[in-house]
Amino acid sequence: MTVSSPPAVARVAADAPKVKRKPRFRNSWTGWGFLAPFMIVFALVFLAPIVYSLWLSLFRNQLVGGNAFVGLDNYVRAFSDPQFWGSLFRVTLFLAVQVPVMLFLALLVALAIDSGRLYGRSFFRIAIFLPYAVPAVVATLMWGFIYGTRFGLVGNINEALGIQLPNPLSPDLVLASIGNIVTWEFIGYNMLIFYSALRVIPTSLYEAAEIDGAGQFRVIRAIKLPAIRGALVIATIFSIIGSFQLFNEPSILQSLAPNAISTSFTPNLYAYSLSFSGQQYNYSAAVAIVMGLITMLIAYVVQLRGMRKDG
Repeated sequence: MTVSSPPAVARVAADAPKVKRKPRFRNSWTGWGFLAPFMIVFALVFLAPIVYSLWLSLFRNQLVGGNAFVGLDNYVRAFSDPQFWGSLFRVTLFLAVQVPVMLFLALLVALAIDSGRLYGRSFFRIAIFLPYAVPAVVATLMWGFIYGTRFGLVGNINEALGIQLPNPLSPDLVLASIGNIVTWEFIGYNMLIFYSALRVIPTSLYEAAEIDGAGQFRVIRAIKLPAIRGALVIATIFSIIGSFQLFNEPSILQSLAPNAISTSFTPNLYAYSLSFSGQQYNYSAAVAIVMGLITMLIAYVVQLRGMRKDG
C-alpha cells in the first residue's frame, strides 16, 4: 500500500515565503511625524504662553509673603474693576459703530468693482487695498499729524481760513478719530475678501437673471449678497476680534492726546499698562484672559448665527 503525497496546493503554500506585515501602529505614527514640526512650534508660541498666563493669573505679588497663590481673586477683581468695564464699554461702542460702517463701505466698493461698469477698476482695487499694506504704526502716526491742531492739517486749515474746526483728538471725538484710522486701514482688506467671493459666483446665475429681466439691485439682493454670506460672516468675525484687540492706534495717539486717551482706554492698553507700568503682572494676565474669553464667546455667537442663516 503506497502513501499518497500531500496535495499540490498545500505543498505550494508551505514552500512559499512568508510576507512580513508591518505593524499598523507604525503607519499611524507616520502622520504624526509630519505634523511634529508644526505641533512643536504651535505648542511653544501658542499653548505655552496661554498656560503661563493662566498660571500667573492665579497668583499675586504681595509686599509680605512675596508671590502668593490667591486662586480666582484676580478674576473677581477684574469683574468689579470700573476701569476694566469702562474700557470694555468703549471698545464695544467702537465695535457697534465702526465695524458696520467699515464693512458696508468695503461691500459697496467690492460690488462697484465687480459690476464691470467702473472705469479703471484695477487701479481702484489696488488703490483701495494699498492702505492695508501700510504698517499700523506708520498709518497712526500719519493720521495723528493730520489731526494735530497746532502742527497738522487741522491746524493749518484753522490758520489759513481763520476758523476753529473741532479737535479730532479731544475726549469727545478721539474714539471716532481712531475709528476713521481703522476704517481707512482695513476697508481694502475686507473689500478683497468680498471681491474674491463675488468672482466665484457662477455666471449662469447672472444669465438667468438677465433673461428674467432682473435689474442690478435685484441681482445684488437675490444673487450676490446670498452668495457671499460666508465671506460676510468671516469678515465680521475678524473685525470683532480686531476691535476687541484695539491697541496700536490708542497707544500711539496717547502721546498726542494724553487728556483724551488714558491708560485704560481699551482693555489691551489697560493690560499693557498694568503689566509694564504698574508691575501688576498677575492681574494683567487675568484681564487678558477675561478679554480673550469674551472675544471668543462673541465671535462664536456671530459664527453660529451666520451658519444658521446659511442653513
